[in-house]
This record gives sequence, structure tokens and C-alpha cells, in this order.
Amino acid sequence: MACRGVRGATTADANTSEDILTAARQLLALMIRQNGIKPQDVASATFSTTEDLDAEFPALAARQLGWFDVALMCVHEIDVPGSLRRCVRVMLHWNTDKPADEIIHVYIKQAANLRPDRGNLPPVDWRELEDWISEHLDEAARPSR
Repeated sequence: MACRGVRGATTADANTSEDILTAARQLLALMIRQNGIKPQDVASATFSTTEDLDAEFPALAARQLGWFDVALMCVHEIDVPGSLRRCVRVMLHWNTDKPADEIIHVYIKQAANLRPDRGNLPPVDWRELEDWISEHLDEAARPSR
């Protein structure tokens, strides 16, 4: 079994805890569903935000989806002039037998422009996605503020 990197990015509507967590949960939910990822197969996940997002740790979204035994880390991206603002990125290290060319990397919202070569997702039914997230949400994992 290989450890594969699964990448994704999205944008938050604003620098609030709620908006950062919503964006991160949506991104993770799509990555999970598109690839069939199970938390027990994830070795670690690194979340990054642009420097204009500091109201919440986006890794909390993974805890809210039940990833209590996955090693998580949050960092800031390099602040490159002219780069996309309010961006949340994640890299999962996933133990899988799936070959690298079958991994689906997820780029949504304004972040879809970062990797137009990866824009092969079917249209997202956002209401259905939020329903799936609600079904998997662990209410015990709440922001500390």
C-alpha cells in the first residue's frame, strides 16, 4: 500500500471562524467522497491558509468530521504578491492501493483557478453536500472561542 498525497483548495467567504470552517468542511467532504477516503487510512493532513485568514484553525473541520486520530497541522502560505486571497488548502497523506493517476484532487470556488487542469469535478450540489456534512458532524468538536 502506498502513501499518496491528495490536494485540495477552496476559498472562505470571510475571515470568520464560521466561514473558514464551512469552507474547510466542504473541501474535505468533497475530497473524502470523490476518493472514498476513510479516516483510519489517513496518516496526516496539513492545512494552510493565506495570511488574511486567521480567525480559526481549518484543521478543526477535520475533527468536526470525526478525524480524531489523524495527525493534523495548520500553517500559513507564503504571501506571494498577487496570489489568491482567503484561500484554504489541504494536503492529505492517504494510505491507499489506488494509483496516483486515479486520485481526484479537489479545487473549488475561486481556488478552481489555481489548477484548471484539475477542474474535472462534476457540478457540486451544495445543499446535498451540506446535508452529508451535517450527518457526519461531531458536535463535540467546537471552536475554542
